[in-house]
Amino acid sequence: MKSEQEREQLIQEINILLNQAYDSTLDQIFALLKTIEEEEEEEDLKAYEKAKEEANIDNSLSWEEAKKELKTGIKKEVA
Repeated sequence: MKSEQEREQLIQEINILLNQAYDSTLDQIFALLKTIEEEEEEEDLKAYEKAKEEANIDNSLSWEEAKKELKTGIKKEVA
């Protein structure tokens, strides 16, 4: 996990490169980022469905616990 300072530095470096890129390159980068975002959303949905299924099977996980686990998992992957 990157520190806030490392994240900011990386974002600044990416912005420099983005500002120098050709339009076609920007289009490709945008498409790639959208694909990654869709894949992450699909993974999140699968995790949600799994948590929901486990809760239905043995009542060991409440809806609030499932949401909390999903949010925690999302934050870990983003960081």
